[in-house]
Amino acid sequence: MPSRPPSRTTDHERGPAPGRLDAFFQISARGSTLGREVRGGLATFFTMAYILVLNPVILSGATDINGDQLSVEQLVTVTALVAAVMTVLMGVTANLPLALAAGLGINAMVAYQIAPRMTWPEAMGLVVIEGIILCVLSATGLREAIMNAIPMGLKQAIGVGIGLFIALIGFVDAGFTSGQEMSPPLALGGTGELNGWPVLIFCLGLLLTFGLLARRVKGAILISIVTMTVLAIVVNAIADIGDAAWGLSVPSVPDDVIATPDFGLLGEFSLLGAFGEISFITVVLLIFTLFLTDFFDTMGTAVGVTSEAGLLDEKGRVPRLGRLLFVDGLAAVAGGAASASSNTSYVESAAGVGEGARTGFANLVTGALFALALFFAPLAAVVPSQAATPALVAVGFLMMTQVGRIDWADLSLAIPAFVTIAIMPFTYSITNGIGAGFVTFVLLKIVLGRTREVTWLLWLTAGLFVVYFAIDPIEQLLGVS
Repeated sequence: MPSRPPSRTTDHERGPAPGRLDAFFQISARGSTLGREVRGGLATFFTMAYILVLNPVILSGATDINGDQLSVEQLVTVTALVAAVMTVLMGVTANLPLALAAGLGINAMVAYQIAPRMTWPEAMGLVVIEGIILCVLSATGLREAIMNAIPMGLKQAIGVGIGLFIALIGFVDAGFTSGQEMSPPLALGGTGELNGWPVLIFCLGLLLTFGLLARRVKGAILISIVTMTVLAIVVNAIADIGDAAWGLSVPSVPDDVIATPDFGLLGEFSLLGAFGEISFITVVLLIFTLFLTDFFDTMGTAVGVTSEAGLLDEKGRVPRLGRLLFVDGLAAVAGGAASASSNTSYVESAAGVGEGARTGFANLVTGALFALALFFAPLAAVVPSQAATPALVAVGFLMMTQVGRIDWADLSLAIPAFVTIAIMPFTYSITNGIGAGFVTFVLLKIVLGRTREVTWLLWLTAGLFVVYFAIDPIEQLLGVS
């Protein structure tokens, strides 16, 4: 069900949309305009641009079994390259405003759980294998069948949960809230109060974004990002703040704008090398964990973003889902082959949807900016998270509106929906929320004697998630280190 009806547009708003371009991307048919698609593509890029900094930081911060580290400069290049190519491919083939880049969580697993047990090429080879499995399942239609087997109420809960999750990401990345060793686990600013200019930039940006959205200003999210970035640059130049206060991206005019990309990591992977490094069971379990994380992160992101865009059909199905899933699997293969870690669909695409994007044309804009980042890498760090993250909080609000569509009177659905919504932000994982929701849904159907309502695909998926959650005791039982 669409989360909101398509916006009405005038001929002036549509602008000079070429007939073939409009027909290919169905821009007018989906109630969008070229201007909205461009703004949406820009907003998506700016809310994802942090990955150009964060992915290299995560992957370069770990060492493999030989003590080797990956080059930050090379990681920036491959991160931008794979994101650009796969985002454009998703837009052209699936015609959805769903951008892709190196998956957070997956890259941390590769860096800190897999690489220490083998060499970097062997670790990236496991990512390639995982991506190949995803492609095979997508080509056979099994992955699409699993997604279509999910009850509509759970799909809506996934969208709501993702909304809370990305809002929390926004608050944490901005420093508005953070963890602490003493109770409570989360606190305002981490110490119970807000400190520093960067957090003020975030607060002003959030208020500006909400104000513009309330007045239905076109380009509200993008206007806020650009405005607060300029303000952050000015504040940083005047006040004695220190780079550490801003986090990974410091708002300052870079000394060098253009840098030559280094493609040295392309093709540096060993497809089967890991099997000779550690036990077969260990390799299988590592691939299994990568697979489940990638599989269901994409599932939640695809449902949540397309639902917010109003693109789900009357049965709650994602359009061109088969193509979406195949490209997503191919992105995992490409990410591993380029040593950028698995690339996957990004929930931050919801920022572009919130800006009006409804088609794959927005992906062309996002992909082009990632391609430009290959040569303008120094500019990737200009937009601080405090200027971009208000967009995530605002989009979290927009996605929360789906909560009213869930049938809360049916406890067999309402309880799994609540579990899904709550666990995503509380465990900082889309996959955990989906898995807990599936397991709870099947359990309640068993308790109520309504097992006929559970398809074999849901049985299988719930069973896989039981293994996923019990992976540690299973490893201990099997003697896997």
